[in-house]
Amino acid sequence: MGEEREDPQRLKKIAAAAYDYENDPRWADYWANILIPPHMSSSPDVISHFKQKFYKRYIDPELLVDTMSVSSPSMPTRPSSSSSSRSTSDSAGSTPRTSGASAASGTSPASSPTSLRWDNQTIQFSVNAWVFLVAVLAILPLVPRHLSNRAYRLSFMGTACSSLYSLYSLYGKPREWNLQGLQVYFRSIVMAKDFIYLIYCVTFVTSHLSLKFALIPILCRALVHVAKFLRRNFSQSSLYRKYLEEPCVWVESNTTTLNILSSHVEIGNGFLLIISLLSWQRNLIQTFVYWQLLKLMYHAPVTSNYHLSVWTKIGRTVHPFIQRWAPFLETPVSAVQRWWLR
Repeated sequence: MGEEREDPQRLKKIAAAAYDYENDPRWADYWANILIPPHMSSSPDVISHFKQKFYKRYIDPELLVDTMSVSSPSMPTRPSSSSSSRSTSDSAGSTPRTSGASAASGTSPASSPTSLRWDNQTIQFSVNAWVFLVAVLAILPLVPRHLSNRAYRLSFMGTACSSLYSLYSLYGKPREWNLQGLQVYFRSIVMAKDFIYLIYCVTFVTSHLSLKFALIPILCRALVHVAKFLRRNFSQSSLYRKYLEEPCVWVESNTTTLNILSSHVEIGNGFLLIISLLSWQRNLIQTFVYWQLLKLMYHAPVTSNYHLSVWTKIGRTVHPFIQRWAPFLETPVSAVQRWWLR
């Protein structure tokens, strides 16, 4: 009975972890109203805890929220005035007793929020900022060809490492290293956006075909990650306010546009790979794997809306042409559609 109750909760928690919070406007309002110390706002445990609370409140009320670890105690979202005044008086009264210890240690509690700690978000920011710079270097036309090709592969490798690290942070590693354990693990991560980007990068980094067009989704992903980190951690910096605030605000307010652009490019890459089968750089295995990935993107909740809109536009353009000029293609196109929707 315990296992029967635990299994549905485990699936609910996996669904909560895979939910696309960044594209839900309610999450931004919910996170902005949470009062926690600044040094805890970047803790993965704290973020995961409040994401589960958000998911329970708005998506699935039956989800059981995990408690945070002792190292990162939770804070109420809206503390009452009496409790806040009581905590203020307690902290004021305890100041003389702790001041000596603080002076002896040479560090004050107020200095910890400003220190840049190498937590999960900082590592992701560093990798994605590096990927963005290298991808821009790969796209620039004036860069020497050998340097551009190396930057092209490094961009995909950096994004693959970032996606792999994100998957490990969210889902951990398989509980059992046998066939059944790996099947359960991959079933839980196969619809995650990081897994999709991991396969996307591996598909192109292992190919001899160099499609600079394929770097656009990588650039969009890195740009969104960097902008969100800068807004959350450097909003009080004068340098950020002077030079970076407007670009970061634009990126965050146009995340949907960047996702639509990425979906157009991803589908366009599929047709470019089909065209490349006519050249000496053809790679039948890469083309087959990539179209399987496009099918996964069409069905995965985090990308399905964007890909569905693009395929709908393609259908509206292609179907009248086929019906008028090439009706013999209707049967194979219908067969492909059945496979695609399966």
